[in-house]
Amino acid sequence: MAGNSWPYFDPEYENLSIRINPPRVFVDNTTCKDYTLVKVDSVNRPGILLEVVQILTDLDLIITKAYISSDGGWFMDGPKGYTKDGLKPWPGKRVGVHSIGEHTAIEVVGRDRPGLLSEISAVLANLHFNVVAAEVWTHNRRIACVLYVNDDTTCRAVDDPTRLSAMEEQLKHLLRGYEDDEKAARTSFSIGSTHVDRRLHQMLFADRDYEDGTLATETDYHPSFKPKITVDRCEEKGYSVVSVKCKDRAKLMFDIVCTLTDMQYVVFHAAISSDGPYASQEYYIRHMDGCTLDTEGERERVVKCLEAAIRRRISEGLSLELCAKDRVGLLSEVTRVLRENGLSVTRAGVTTVGEQAVNVFYVRDASGNPVDTKTIEMLRKEIGQTMMLNVKKVPVSSAKAPEASGWAKMSFFFGSLLERFLA
Repeated sequence: MAGNSWPYFDPEYENLSIRINPPRVFVDNTTCKDYTLVKVDSVNRPGILLEVVQILTDLDLIITKAYISSDGGWFMDGPKGYTKDGLKPWPGKRVGVHSIGEHTAIEVVGRDRPGLLSEISAVLANLHFNVVAAEVWTHNRRIACVLYVNDDTTCRAVDDPTRLSAMEEQLKHLLRGYEDDEKAARTSFSIGSTHVDRRLHQMLFADRDYEDGTLATETDYHPSFKPKITVDRCEEKGYSVVSVKCKDRAKLMFDIVCTLTDMQYVVFHAAISSDGPYASQEYYIRHMDGCTLDTEGERERVVKCLEAAIRRRISEGLSLELCAKDRVGLLSEVTRVLRENGLSVTRAGVTTVGEQAVNVFYVRDASGNPVDTKTIEMLRKEIGQTMMLNVKKVPVSSAKAPEASGWAKMSFFFGSLLERFLA
């Protein structure tokens, strides 16, 4: 019928509830002696829990206890960030969203091998790209990198399609280490800021680093790092209950909530608690379509994905913290020295603070074993002459193996250097 007409809906209607009931945030330092209580009340919407947890972790706060409820269209979150004198950051950690002037973000994922980061940084240096910042994770023989670069002459973002295409081709050729590898290397570019941690999780998740074919053996991880994850059913309320028990660490809750969100699960209730060095987290979830995890295959996949998310951030091996005046090709130079000394980078963070470049590398030898003292001394002689070097974690060959309660540490000099630059 020609006279039919549809009712009009104001496009701002969806935001009406938020305008009428804006989010409320309460920060309380009096209720608990050793904790800061942060309470968030808001209209519920998809992804809001991840946003709250992401902001708290980006502020370098440690969530030791939290209670979440979001039934009935309303979201309430009550995390507690551990401090003795109010809100304080976790030392040495950095905000996940990098805003470093004008830069181009390069995302690279592929099969890992010893010396690969050195080869990637050499390609960028040869093409006249300066690495301003970078985050590198490796897990289950896969590597994911987010690198922020600019032109080494103009210090501006690179948006020339020809240059980007040439870079992409060279990086893909470099990463194509196995011709029969079905998981071909991938690169992408963007101009602006990216939340690094979430992108690294998404990249490795999309690369299916959690699958059996690439899972690392149990001996690759210290026993205290092995998480215990179960998925049960709450018949009375119609939820699936995900329970996680593992060694506590910074950003643990973020890693779990990030993965559940990216897997299209909604958290309706949650309880998080830390008991000494260990954490216990319980999530009541459903899929976005309202279904629970009814099949064994679904439950197994969630367990594997969460286990991978927890392990990706584990920083094992020797920690090398380096500081030097920033210059083009510095990352290529440092990683070349590491490669020539038979070291493989398992995780890395690169930051530029003013004119200073601050780099942190977690390394093992090419076979995946701890680094011996002789190699460390060689690094000190070669790298220590041109930049400040701080070495942490005692090599197995020169000290007892680490206890489950923590790692011993060894610093040669300038032990607090990075904390001053990252403060």
